Amino acid sequence: QLAPHLPPRVTGHPWILLYCTARDGFSLRSMYRSMDKLSSPVLLAVRETSGQTFGAFSSTAIRLSRCFYGTGETFLFSFAPELKVFKWTGSNTFFMKGDADLLVLGGGRGKFGLWLDGDLYHGGSDPCETFGNESLAPHEQFFIRDVEVWALA
Repeated sequence: QLAPHLPPRVTGHPWILLYCTARDGFSLRSMYRSMDKLSSPVLLAVRETSGQTFGAFSSTAIRLSRCFYGTGETFLFSFAPELKVFKWTGSNTFFMKGDADLLVLGGGRGKFGLWLDGDLYHGGSDPCETFGNESLAPHEQFFIRDVEVWALA
């Protein structure tokens, strides 16, 4: 369902599972390490404990950073219950920022479109200026059941 929303340069390419909490454990640091030498786009998928699935497409690998990075190809998505895609609004460039304790996607006025804590146990989603999204999860904060990161093969 996401394929029509992906940039043309990545369509038709196979995807491989780089990181998943079921196999690799719950650790943001481990997730960063799985993409250490990666330069290709990635797809981040999160399932919270009530079963809702949502995430982000990033034009670059997710990494530790002191400032926001990414491009206008980055977007958020949610399956609630049908697919909703939230593309860059052009209002700011707060695409993604990650440190050891927090990964955030989208921002503005102190709100993040999607955030995950360092243990990949808690997360949250608020409407944000970067993507003009609604909350991706049923509640502003949620408990994480699974995280997967997919990359181009």
